[in-house]
Amino acid sequence: MIDSISNREEQVLDLIAFEKTSKEIADELFISSHTVISHRKNLMDKLSVRNTAGLVRRAFELGILPLVNKNDMHQSFRVS
Repeated sequence: MIDSISNREEQVLDLIAFEKTSKEIADELFISSHTVISHRKNLMDKLSVRNTAGLVRRAFELGILPLVNKNDMHQSFRVS
C-alpha cells in the first residue's frame, strides 16, 4: 500500500495536509488542478479512505506524514 504511493502523490498529500487547495497545489507543483484531483482520488483509493479528512488521518497513522512543529510549517514542501 505505502510502497505504491508515488513521489508526486506524496508531494500532493503533504500539501493537502497543510490545507492547500487543489489550485494552490497545482500552482506550486506546476500541474493542472485536474491532475491534483486525480492524485487525491488515487491516494484515497490506495489508503482505503472515503474523504480528505480520512486521507490525512490515515497518512499520519501509517507514518507517511510526519508530525510537524507549528513553527516549522513555513516550508511544507521540499524539492528533492
